[in-house]
Amino acid sequence: MLEEERKYEVEPRFTLPDLTACLPSDGQVEERPPVTLTATYFDAPDLRLARAGVSLRYRKGDAEPWTVKLPAETPGVRHEISRGGAPGTPPAELVLLVTAYSRGAELAPAAVVRTIRRAYHLRDADGRLLAELADDAVSVLEDRKVRSRFREIEVERKGGGRKLLDKVEVVLREAGAVAGGFTPKHVRALGDAAASPPDLVRATDLPRKPKADEVVTAAIRKGIERILTHDPLVRLRAPVGDNDTAVHQMRVGCRRLRSDLKTFGPLVDRAWAKPLRDELGWVAGLLGGARDAEVLRARLRRTASADPLSPPDEAAVARIDADLAARHEEALVTLDEGLRSDRYAKLVDSLVAASREPHLTPLARERALDVLPRLVSRPWRTFALGAKGVDGAADLDPYAPDEQWHSVRINGKRARYAVEAVAGVLGGAAPELAKALAGVQDLLGEHQDAATAAETWLGIAATDPDDHTLAVTAGRLFERERTAIRGVRADFPEAWRKATKPRMTDWLP
Repeated sequence: MLEEERKYEVEPRFTLPDLTACLPSDGQVEERPPVTLTATYFDAPDLRLARAGVSLRYRKGDAEPWTVKLPAETPGVRHEISRGGAPGTPPAELVLLVTAYSRGAELAPAAVVRTIRRAYHLRDADGRLLAELADDAVSVLEDRKVRSRFREIEVERKGGGRKLLDKVEVVLREAGAVAGGFTPKHVRALGDAAASPPDLVRATDLPRKPKADEVVTAAIRKGIERILTHDPLVRLRAPVGDNDTAVHQMRVGCRRLRSDLKTFGPLVDRAWAKPLRDELGWVAGLLGGARDAEVLRARLRRTASADPLSPPDEAAVARIDADLAARHEEALVTLDEGLRSDRYAKLVDSLVAASREPHLTPLARERALDVLPRLVSRPWRTFALGAKGVDGAADLDPYAPDEQWHSVRINGKRARYAVEAVAGVLGGAAPELAKALAGVQDLLGEHQDAATAAETWLGIAATDPDDHTLAVTAGRLFERERTAIRGVRADFPEAWRKATKPRMTDWLP
């Protein structure tokens, strides 16, 4: 689950102000009985979890005493996962969950923190819990003796909105609380070593006139970060948005990084890049099985409900979905096995090392403007030639087989990734071309999804030839997919023309 909270440093003699005015009319602040919480935090000897903003703790007295907290994209928001288990040895599931950060290092007790918590529930007139304020007196223990003390305030969002947290913050700051960065208790307890930079080096803003090596390094780091930050969410089967999944995002990260390493081939050491590309391809394949099943199940619901006046047989649709669900589960089991393997652990190590120091060639020291357009033009030309059709026609042959359209889609994705990797640096028409290529790619992606789905519906029906209702339903779904394909092929020429206007491509050699 997601936890959203704000932290404030306060002096030992800080007096908590009245927060009633922050609440809706007739809202109440309910004081809870104080509790004592003793938490043991586990980490590697070099504190790599703490430095990455991750924690693994055992807190005595909790119904599920083992908890992992992972950073989320929004500051102050974390993923919180709790499990049961005896003290001493962290549950294997949670140890695997932090693989991308621990990289197989042995985890042992690193800090013991005792907190006397005075909690206050902020409720509306109907008693609904809007937020919880925790006034924590924290003692850092070493050999059962208090090594240091501090006090802090946490305000965690519950059923209320962020505006309530804003109001509470104003009152707290007026009373003397200091709003600073989001620093967890165990990081403060562990000291400066826990606050030092993480092993994974993230991309930073580029200078106004960067060199090629700075652009390539930023692209590599972005791809690696996308892969590794979604690793634990894939293991949790967690969504990352209303219409997105961690499997999809991690797969995109693998594909984009593989594409960038190929696009920037002359700028990266081949002997270094090839093993990375090979292993990323392996992981992308594992993710692909699960992602394909996700897409097919979502598409089945969409296609089946396309015409409310003529719905297909519900039982037959459920039969198809059950087949897809079984495929999905099987793919997830295979994916889990891959992510638990030594092979994957070695890849994670390699990716973290690559984020620190990519192996680049002397050519990468040239100015980005002098080098990058030439490199991007290669995937662009491959895409453009394929999209014009084998006979050199102005547009891809609308009667070409699905396989040819799929091939163009693959090349189009590479071209899009290449343009997007340099658009922010080169400026000019490059960002506009990237946007246009995204539109083309959306169409080609819809084409491939429809073609794959059409064959899947028929394939499932073929496994049970005696079920005539299933066969009829699959046939109807098949025709709806082919209608979608015809629509894509009709729309493609206009999208292609938008992406090939001379003013948008003249910068490509």
